[in-house]
Amino acid sequence: MRFDRLRGIIADLDPGNTDRMNALELTGRARTHVIELDAPRCTLHYEAVAAFLGMRDAARAEGIDLQAVSSFRDFDRQLLLWNRKWRGDRPLYDRSGALLDPARLTEPQRVDAILAWSAIPGGSRHHWGSDIDVIDAAAMPAGYQVELVPAEYASDGVFGRLTGWLDRNQGRFGFFRPYGSDRGGAGIEPWHLSYAPVAREAVEALSLSILRSAIAGGDMLGKEHVLDRLPEIYTRFILAVDPPFLPERPGKTALV
Repeated sequence: MRFDRLRGIIADLDPGNTDRMNALELTGRARTHVIELDAPRCTLHYEAVAAFLGMRDAARAEGIDLQAVSSFRDFDRQLLLWNRKWRGDRPLYDRSGALLDPARLTEPQRVDAILAWSAIPGGSRHHWGSDIDVIDAAAMPAGYQVELVPAEYASDGVFGRLTGWLDRNQGRFGFFRPYGSDRGGAGIEPWHLSYAPVAREAVEALSLSILRSAIAGGDMLGKEHVLDRLPEIYTRFILAVDPPFLPERPGKTALV
């Protein structure tokens, strides 16, 4: 790990930011809990930085250029993404990945279609700085455009080798896939990694009332439908994720 870089990062931290995230941080309306890195370019919760850099170094030793194409995302960015999908400015897909025609969807169906692949503003794990979407930049042919679809991460996909490497190694750095299986909520996302020590505390701290307050104060299209269904959405899309499972260490018990 690059401890010389980490010393500078740690020195810049606000000593008051060492507690559990507050309501603004949990919902992406503040960024006092995250750090921007230049190389690799990404923004992470300060507690996740060392683990991610260590995992990158281990991957590089095996010829994998682990890059985060998405990391921290604030409330406004998530809101923009949601509203673009609501208006039909960005494509909508069903849970199997088939393209949908927004004009043929009722507003409640539109909510379901967006939630299959995008979180509600205030409810994204990317708000916490613990979650990243990753690729292997070394595996991409010249001019390749990343889509972040499951086929890319299948054994015969462009990032198939990355999938296998992560299967074997992500846990020893504290990462896991929250959307690794179908639990009736979000679609399967083999590219999405979460740093367990931060994410576990964040999901416990993000209450339904905190989430409702964040959404109610935002200029979100379809907001009335989301607020009406918020307890269901909170359960299916925020709580119903795969649990972390990390390798056991002496004197420790694996997380299940």
